Amino acid sequence: MSGAVSLLRPPPSNPATRPELTDALRASVAAKAAAAREFLAAAAAEFGRNAELTFANSFGAEDMVLTDLILGGKLPIEIFSLDTGRLPAETYTLMGEVEQRYGSKLKVFFPESGAVESYVREHGINAFYDSVELRKACCHVRKVEPLRRALAGKKAWITGLRAAQSTTRSGLPLREFDAGNGLEKLNPLADWSETEVWAYIRLNEVPYNALHDQFYPSIGCAPCTRAIAVGEDVRAGRWWWEDPASKECGLHVKKG
Repeated sequence: MSGAVSLLRPPPSNPATRPELTDALRASVAAKAAAAREFLAAAAAEFGRNAELTFANSFGAEDMVLTDLILGGKLPIEIFSLDTGRLPAETYTLMGEVEQRYGSKLKVFFPESGAVESYVREHGINAFYDSVELRKACCHVRKVEPLRRALAGKKAWITGLRAAQSTTRSGLPLREFDAGNGLEKLNPLADWSETEVWAYIRLNEVPYNALHDQFYPSIGCAPCTRAIAVGEDVRAGRWWWEDPASKECGLHVKKG
């Protein structure tokens, strides 16, 4: 329309996803990537020969670094993902990009349909907003139970957890015993900073979730994830209505 004022605005650009690639940062990322490759290769030698090692890929930035290290290094490490049925469209787009980029089909686990139907019929489609208990129950149906099936028969699993991600993950070791699932838990990026993660992605042209550019540092199910403000904790957008000192989905809660 002639003379009309366009209301379209450029999409937001998150500076955290485009760090300045200084010489110091490049050196730090190179050293940590080399250490992570060595750690993963050792894990593959210890657990990978009989398909007893697996990597839980939720397609966040950290998981894309590990995906690149594993598939790029052709390591004998299984990669799986959990499709909760309520993931953002951008996550599904990334799944397709990963398959094309690395030539590897994804192993995807879904929640049991009957359990999801029962939860929704009894509590409502968005009952997770109503209480912490109902939110955790939803996470159990859509994440925890499928994870147990994914880990069945495994001796170790790899995660993209970082110690700096939240108060519930401080002091995260590279390796620990996961008593809840009864196997070793390996965290190759435990000591990485967010800046180092994004520097690796940029330096290696690794595909990533488009929501990260829209200030989504941590991405889970669409109804339980929001963008954060500059300066907020990187996990502030997950279950933002709950106490940050204790919020987790149940996949990474320590026993005892």
